[in-house]
Amino acid sequence: MQLIDQRTWAVQVLLLALALPAHAEGVLRVLTWPGYADPDVVKEFEQRTSSKVEVTFVENDAELWRRFNNNNGADYDVLALNTAELQRYIQQRLVTDINTAGIPNLARQLPRFRQRQSIPGLVHGGKTYAIPYTYSEMGLIYDRKQFSQPPDSISVMWDHRYQGKVIAYNGGVHSFSLASQALGFASPFRIGEQQWPAAVAQLIALRRNVSGFYTGPEESVTMFKERHAALMFANFGSQQVQLLKAAGVSAGYIVPREGALAWLDCWAINRKARDPQLALRWINFLLEDMPGRVLLQRQGLANTTSPSPYFNRNARIVWLEPPESEEKRDRLWLRILAGDRASKVLQP
Repeated sequence: MQLIDQRTWAVQVLLLALALPAHAEGVLRVLTWPGYADPDVVKEFEQRTSSKVEVTFVENDAELWRRFNNNNGADYDVLALNTAELQRYIQQRLVTDINTAGIPNLARQLPRFRQRQSIPGLVHGGKTYAIPYTYSEMGLIYDRKQFSQPPDSISVMWDHRYQGKVIAYNGGVHSFSLASQALGFASPFRIGEQQWPAAVAQLIALRRNVSGFYTGPEESVTMFKERHAALMFANFGSQQVQLLKAAGVSAGYIVPREGALAWLDCWAINRKARDPQLALRWINFLLEDMPGRVLLQRQGLANTTSPSPYFNRNARIVWLEPPESEEKRDRLWLRILAGDRASKVLQP
C-alpha cells in the first residue's frame, strides 16, 4: 500500500510539472533600437546564460519614453538610450545606478569611454547610471568627385560655391547646435537670449544654400544621389556613409575641426528590473568582440571597445546634451523652413 501511494504521488508531481509553463533560468526584457539586439546576438547570450531574452524595438525617443512608462514602468529590465535622453529617466528615478563591478568587460573599453566622469550625464553623485555601447558622430559627408581636397570646417555648409548641392537634416534641435558651432558659441546646447538672432540668421542662410532636408538615413541617400549633392550634414553619421557606399556613391567622411555633435547610446537598468544581475550580464556580454563586430559590419556603427574605422581617434567629439529649450528650437525651425524672415521667426 505504501508503494502504491508513493507511485501515485510521483505521478501527480509529474503531471503538475507538465501542466506548468516551461521557464528558462531567467527572462530578460530588453527595450532597444534595431541593430542592437540581432537574433544571433540574442541567441548566443541565451545559450550562455540559460535565459530567455524578449526584445522590443523602438524607432524614436518618443516611442522609447512611451513604451518604458507603460504599465507603470514594469515591462522592461534594461534599455538603450542616448545620454541626452537619459537625464529625464534619472531625474524621475526610473533607472538605477549600476554596479560597475558586475561588468568586468568595462576594462575592454577604449579610454574615452572608461572615463565616464568626462562624458556629460553618465555619472550623478559619483554613481554611474548608464554604460556606453555605441555612438555616431554627426560629421560631414562629401562627394569625392566634387572635392579635390576633403572639407575641414562646418562653414563649408554655407559656401556659395555649393549652393543647391548641400543636403541637411530636418530637425530644430541639431540644426541650432550646428549653427552655434559655425558661429563659435561657447556651447551648442546653450543659446543665450542675445544670441538667438544670429543663430536664426545663420539657419536662414543655410536654408538658402540647401537643396533639401531629410529625416531618415535612407531618404538622405536617395536625396544625395538624385540631386547630385556635393555635401551632406550626416545626422546619422557612419550609418549614412555605409549606405551611400552600398548605393555606389564615392563618399568621403570627415569630422570638422569645430568638432562633431555625437550621440552616445548606452545601456541603463530599470529601477524595477526583475533580475538586475541578468541585466548586468547582458551589458557585459555586449562589450565582447562578437556584438562589437555586428555593430561595425552590419550597422556601420562604432562600438566602445575598438577604434572606429570612420575617423581619426583624436577627432573632437561633442557629446549631445539636453538643449536650453527643445520646444523653442523646434518652433523657430518650423518658421525657418516655412521661409519666414528673421523678424517673423523671432516673434513670440
